Amino acid sequence: MKNIVEIKKDGVYLNHEKFFLLSGDFHYFRTVPEGWRRRLELMKDFGLTAVTTYVAWNLHEPKRGEYCFEGIADIARFIREADEVGLKVILRCSPYMCAEWEMGGLPSWLLEDRTVCLRSSDAGFMEPARAFLKKLAEQVTPLMYTNGGPIILVGLENEYGSYGEDKVYVGKIRDIVKESGFDKVALFQCDWSSNFTKNGLDDLVWTM
Repeated sequence: MKNIVEIKKDGVYLNHEKFFLLSGDFHYFRTVPEGWRRRLELMKDFGLTAVTTYVAWNLHEPKRGEYCFEGIADIARFIREADEVGLKVILRCSPYMCAEWEMGGLPSWLLEDRTVCLRSSDAGFMEPARAFLKKLAEQVTPLMYTNGGPIILVGLENEYGSYGEDKVYVGKIRDIVKESGFDKVALFQCDWSSNFTKNGLDDLVWTM
């Protein structure tokens, strides 16, 4: 039987059984890989059932077209270690993450063309984002719950309502995420309750 994730009004269901979701954030890029397992084990010991992490685009593509998924950027290893510890994974896959990180995770080389409008439908932003998300998917989609891995939810963008109002843009990011390979997993968006309706899409799970 193929694994399935369902989002219902009363919670998350894995293979038709309700899953007690209690997640904490741990960003792989803030700790050297040798320290990942100990921290994941502590999260498990404290009773958490999942770990949430952002994806730092600027870490994985420091120069345009040059990708890195090794060392501290080995996100697949981080996810596998979470699985080995017994934690599910909630992946917040960019392009923008905030997280009190330089440019919210956007690579600085995007600024080389001063005409590009970041976090918009501008092709100068969307095409690099599409290329990166495709590379990211190659690393992590084999680790989706539907493929026997621990990733149960995937988030896109972050708190966009605090930046602007553009459902077309959010919809395009959703489409790119799906096209990249995240098409068999529940997708969610996160925002403040005060501005969620600005950009909330009906086919995404709303989280706050």
